[in-house]
Amino acid sequence: MATKPDSSSDEDRLWRLRNIGIIAHIDAGKTTTTERILYYTGKTYRMGNVDEGTTVTDWMVQERERGITIQSAAITSEWRGYRINLIDTPGHIDFTAEVQRSLRVLDGGVVVFDAVAGVEPQSETVWRQANRYGVPRICFVNKMDRVGADFWRTIAMIQDRLGAAPLPVQLPIGSEDLFQGMIDLMTGKAWIFPDALGANPQEIPIPPELVEKADQLRDAMVEKIAETDDDLTGKYLDGEPISEAELRAALRAATISGQLVPVLCGTSLRTKGVQLLLDAVIDYLPSPLDVPAVRGMNPVTQEEEERPPDVDAPTAALVFKIQTDPYMGRMAYLRVYSGIVQAGQMLQNSNKDRKERIGRLVQVYAEKRQDITKLRAGDIGAIVGVKQSFTGETLCDPNASIVLEAIDFPEPVISIAIEPKTKADQDKLANALQRLAEEDPTFRVRVDDQTGQTLISGMGELHLEVLVDRMQREFGVQAHVGRHQVSYRETITRKSHVETRFVRQTGGRGQYAHVILDFEPLERGKGFEFVDKVTGGAIPREYIGPVAQGIRESIENGVLGGYPLVDIKATLVGGSFHEVDSSEMAFKIAGSMALREGVEKATPVLLEPVMRIEVVVPEQSTGDVIGDVVARRGQVAGLEMHSFGMQAVKGTVPLAEMFGYATALRSATQGRGTFTMEFDHYDAIPAERARSVLGMGSTG
Repeated sequence: MATKPDSSSDEDRLWRLRNIGIIAHIDAGKTTTTERILYYTGKTYRMGNVDEGTTVTDWMVQERERGITIQSAAITSEWRGYRINLIDTPGHIDFTAEVQRSLRVLDGGVVVFDAVAGVEPQSETVWRQANRYGVPRICFVNKMDRVGADFWRTIAMIQDRLGAAPLPVQLPIGSEDLFQGMIDLMTGKAWIFPDALGANPQEIPIPPELVEKADQLRDAMVEKIAETDDDLTGKYLDGEPISEAELRAALRAATISGQLVPVLCGTSLRTKGVQLLLDAVIDYLPSPLDVPAVRGMNPVTQEEEERPPDVDAPTAALVFKIQTDPYMGRMAYLRVYSGIVQAGQMLQNSNKDRKERIGRLVQVYAEKRQDITKLRAGDIGAIVGVKQSFTGETLCDPNASIVLEAIDFPEPVISIAIEPKTKADQDKLANALQRLAEEDPTFRVRVDDQTGQTLISGMGELHLEVLVDRMQREFGVQAHVGRHQVSYRETITRKSHVETRFVRQTGGRGQYAHVILDFEPLERGKGFEFVDKVTGGAIPREYIGPVAQGIRESIENGVLGGYPLVDIKATLVGGSFHEVDSSEMAFKIAGSMALREGVEKATPVLLEPVMRIEVVVPEQSTGDVIGDVVARRGQVAGLEMHSFGMQAVKGTVPLAEMFGYATALRSATQGRGTFTMEFDHYDAIPAERARSVLGMGSTG
């Protein structure tokens, strides 16, 4: 881990930089926590409120109306002389792409939990995503003032459900309506927050009834921290005193390495504990110097290279988000990993091997923008007016090309048909769809071959509802919107062997291509794989690629209902060509024809998206809810106590059975039931159900 550098160096700037995200389940209080952070760091002069629609980071109309975060918002602020680039991410599973692209460029995360609900489904999802990107975390148990708040139950759930090693560094003083503040176990100081804004925490003596508990917890904390550091282990075993500075340094190292996760508590809405959370961000989360140098592939040598967080290193930056700003046009958010990005500079988009001119650079403060001249290694900012670059692409020094690891996004599972109301809306719709698809990698647009309908696909009902709303408000598109449809897939269930000839004799030069292919099913989720096993030059090298391309283009429309084909392996084993009549186009057509024939021979089946659900209901409604889940072709995996008087029913249900479920659940539980669901896997549809789906036509 980096040691504190000389205060005059650029290294000191990096040392004093924190790129962090606020991540959590929906309604855990992420945006409220962010608003409090902005207030205390001097970025706002009054506290925004989600319920009143006055938040800074939730600036979209749709966010303020619904009281949820839809787009991740990036803000720069300062605390204790440290600069914090803060990203407030959505909690709703429909907007999971926003969380993923934010985690990819962050160095650390604050995971917010509701003290009543504890670890919820989306908490588990974002935790897994953070694990994947190796993002060190601290936890903030929020809403300690609510009825049913339980700090220790939440910590147990973090350990059991998330497989983490939570370390309480605070002890709450009271809970529910008696929650006053917390004891900092590191300093041994107790803090309460007497004024309404919580701006002036007051130190008090530790309440007598908590002295013994605080001592026990501090001893346990010291022991756990000492176990992560060889020097401290020796001191601890020898009974030598360990200083607060040593403990902080060791806990910081253990947090960055993922061995421990510090846990704090508070209530953001009542402004208790946020300043101590900011202190923990500075003390325990990493600077760009503390995390491994970013790695990528040299597109010329195909060798792996790394870029250190150094302004003198060749420039490398990752575009992690495209946003259409109503005033500024197209903006690309980027994280600069090495070197410097300057206004007027020419950089290389290494994914496309194209040059991109850097026009205006801005530091983003939610919806406000401040012009700057450069972004340095470690910084997060935005470029205004980029034309070539999209989410997941790398901008780098043209003389030191590198492709950084891209961001993988889940496939959309739900579609609706959309038609413009008038001819004037037709062009507006095409423009709106293109702009929204550039912004959102989980939003797809396609035209159904058989019906000619424009279909838009996304991650859930809310996702599509918000996108349609944005089309109407931001782009002025008036459109008819169809019913929600499931995004089905097709696959094969056994091997097939095909030999296909494409021969076309015309007056002039003919067309000739002959291919022999084997098709076989792949594991679920593997997509498409093409293997070339042609020997002896039966097909020249220049025709192999077109065969693969023909197959790839054809898998978008399956043979049963025109749904995309997935989890198929195609092996080209032979064929022949004609010296004069063969062409790339002929082999591309032959590949396409072979796919259709091969799939028809391989017993194709229809697949449907199956969702993982968690339904939280009053205990007395549990039986009815389980019965309803089973009636919807669902499988119940288990029951769990959720909070006082509430049970969590967990399981999987086909998406097709879940439309309108929110209304059914409300009526079955007198409005007290809630549920969350996220995509889990694709599975074969029962034959009778498949016939029913295919009988409805082939729109997806």
